[in-house]
Amino acid sequence: MRRRIRTAAIAVLVVGFAAGVAGAASPGDGPALSDVPTANAKSAGLAPASRLSPELRQIAVAQSSAKLENGTAQVSYYGYDNDTVNADGEPQMLPTPSVSNEAHKTEPDKNTYLVFPRGLPGADASYDYGTHFLFQGHEGGTPGYITRINLDADAAHRVTLLATADTTGAPIVTIDGSTWDPWAQRLLFTTENQNAPTYAATPGYPSAVRDVSGALGRGGYEAIQDDGDGNIWIVEDIGGANKTGTTAKIPNSFLYRYVPRQPGDLANGKLQVLQVRNAAGAPITQASQTAVNSPDQLALHVYGSSFRTRWITIHDTVSNGTAPFNANVLAKAADGTPFKRPENGVFRPGTHFGEFYFDETGDTNATSVENASAGGWGSIFKLTQDGPSANRGSLSIFLNGNQAHAGFDNIQFLSRDSLGVVEDAGDTLHGQRNALDSGYVLDADADYGDASNQPLRWLAEGRDPSATIDSAFGGFGKNDGDNEITGLHVSNGDPTVHGVLGAEAPKLWHEGWRWFYTQQHGDNLTFEVVPAG
Repeated sequence: MRRRIRTAAIAVLVVGFAAGVAGAASPGDGPALSDVPTANAKSAGLAPASRLSPELRQIAVAQSSAKLENGTAQVSYYGYDNDTVNADGEPQMLPTPSVSNEAHKTEPDKNTYLVFPRGLPGADASYDYGTHFLFQGHEGGTPGYITRINLDADAAHRVTLLATADTTGAPIVTIDGSTWDPWAQRLLFTTENQNAPTYAATPGYPSAVRDVSGALGRGGYEAIQDDGDGNIWIVEDIGGANKTGTTAKIPNSFLYRYVPRQPGDLANGKLQVLQVRNAAGAPITQASQTAVNSPDQLALHVYGSSFRTRWITIHDTVSNGTAPFNANVLAKAADGTPFKRPENGVFRPGTHFGEFYFDETGDTNATSVENASAGGWGSIFKLTQDGPSANRGSLSIFLNGNQAHAGFDNIQFLSRDSLGVVEDAGDTLHGQRNALDSGYVLDADADYGDASNQPLRWLAEGRDPSATIDSAFGGFGKNDGDNEITGLHVSNGDPTVHGVLGAEAPKLWHEGWRWFYTQQHGDNLTFEVVPAG
């Protein structure tokens, strides 16, 4: 009875609140959430708490200061290098009167959740690690490394260091994106560095990590995602140069698709780049977007517009061999279409992998002359195809950002129609707009060209004391100020081909579906989001 009353009361609260906030409403099939009305302000020395929709709460599943069960001399804690240590040989997590420096914070990034019913081995051969695991690569510090959060384990076995080197003995480079390829039965990790490897790794301990950039290439790769045919989609984020005399960036990053010879083959296949054509039928290239507010760039960001697309092969292992190659260079030579720092991309469930949403982070600077017109605040695009392997499709703008909704980073569907989006506005824009980052829910069926439709804020992110200190002291030359929302991830952990994200509509908190994200920088807390009740 109490549960029924509480549920009814929450329903009334949600309806009443939505009626009072025009346009801020949850999609019908997603979690019913109330809008958090404002972001947290950025203020020197202030470490405000995060605020979530009242229907939600979050549980920390790991944080920087958690000791690894099998740490090394270089890495002994979840989120710190041992480059600066205290008198006891532990990483210097905060400055003290005698040590005015900090250890390098390694910034766990994209989350990948998997369930292995038979379990996985860990560093302790006598311990049962359970069946539920969260994998992450680390974005900062030296060496790069891969960790596994053992969600069923006790504190002593909670986080396992899976690898710091690949199978050749070469140190792993810092990692950004991750996903699971069920055909290859490998984790895939990307590095936001066009001269660094793309990796495939086994999920057990120790992890065998292999460089697969002889087929998938190297780029400023950020997001990586399989589709239902076994192709691998990659979203690139390379900032590039500014347009002359401005803080507006020249579009410099591409959307790629790797087509393996057969699903799961990470050594033989074709890498393709997306090419978008303008109204005259000409490719939209970097050269056509170097001028401030160029016609092609303006047109791409007009609500209601649609542009024809096609995939162009830029590397084929049959004819080009299997030596690592720079995909960004090849994409430009093939007249691929670059965007302003795309970060992540996901398939909309229920579309048979026919709708792919990806974001632009944009210029992350309030002084950009292209903010309101050409994606400077950030944007979300929708690519529509007849199927994931189709060679032609159409591209349209789904959402243009503004000062209050800017610097889009991770995106993830919470349900068939509910698209979760989080910001990485950066320390400069935080100060310019006096607002820290937020997380939003968008309705995939809404027309955001209509100003009455507005994103619903589910998270007004705060700033932990560690990040506040970093912001005040310039990160001590190696750490970022403020916290960033990253690794937004909703999955039921299915490691089979049926579990590819986008194959099934998420059923949050039912049938094994779980929601994670990481509050990066500072204390690097990884959270699970659960119902408040």
